[in-house]
Amino acid sequence: MQAAPPAPTILEETVRRALAEDIDRGDVTTEACVSPTAMGSATLHAREPVVVCGLPVLEEVYRQVDSLVDVDPLVTDGDLVEAGTALATVSGPAISILLGERVALNFMQRLTGVSTMTRRFVDALPDGSSTRITDTRKTTPGLRALERYAVRCGGGFNHREDLGAAVLIKDNHIAAAGGVRQAVERAKAHAPHTGRIECEVDTRAQLDEALEAGADIVMLDNFDDDAVREAIAAIGGRAIVEVSGGITIERVATLGALGVDVVSVGALTHSSPSCDLGLDWSGA
Repeated sequence: MQAAPPAPTILEETVRRALAEDIDRGDVTTEACVSPTAMGSATLHAREPVVVCGLPVLEEVYRQVDSLVDVDPLVTDGDLVEAGTALATVSGPAISILLGERVALNFMQRLTGVSTMTRRFVDALPDGSSTRITDTRKTTPGLRALERYAVRCGGGFNHREDLGAAVLIKDNHIAAAGGVRQAVERAKAHAPHTGRIECEVDTRAQLDEALEAGADIVMLDNFDDDAVREAIAAIGGRAIVEVSGGITIERVATLGALGVDVVSVGALTHSSPSCDLGLDWSGA
């Protein structure tokens, strides 16, 4: 199923800020070199194998720059393409195409990097695995909605959207509350009845305490594979099992085979390298 992009209002505002950052004072180079009546076209190419993401953002960039620019996508977000594949064509006033080029590429390269990295993690799961690869809130400020869309395009899932979306008790909450049991019990007493209670645990003792207090989800943080195996046996289906910390692509197959429900990977959004894409001029 194709991932749904962020709401149009989010796209519009995110792109508006990016364009203001880059072109509020105009483009002195293009204005000096290119005739205001010149028309042209350019093609967006992948210069390496990628999972495409960001075409709606590309369209929004040029919609805001100049409604006379036509963007024609040639693939779909979520498609896995080879190096050299044409992703979209952009045609219209030459000045406008050049004006939006850098902002459009910045978005496309960043989002395609996230979707491509996510696909690598998803593909590393063993066949038949029901384990979910999810992101975290370790996103670029102001770009969370777009980066999480990129995770979905790569076949991953999203963790909680923001602090108001779900209860997730972490180490500092535990310290401030006076312990795991106190934190979980207070959360169960005060959180909305429609929400699950998730608790991060660092040790087997904390895991036992979280289960006894009634946590619905336990996040095994920085457990090695043997400790994860023992924890799953101890949990015995009483809670959803999430694993985080020290997650590599090489380790995902083992965690999937162990039956972990969720593997959360901050690197999907905080460490994915931008992909090599280029907007190549193809003439008038």
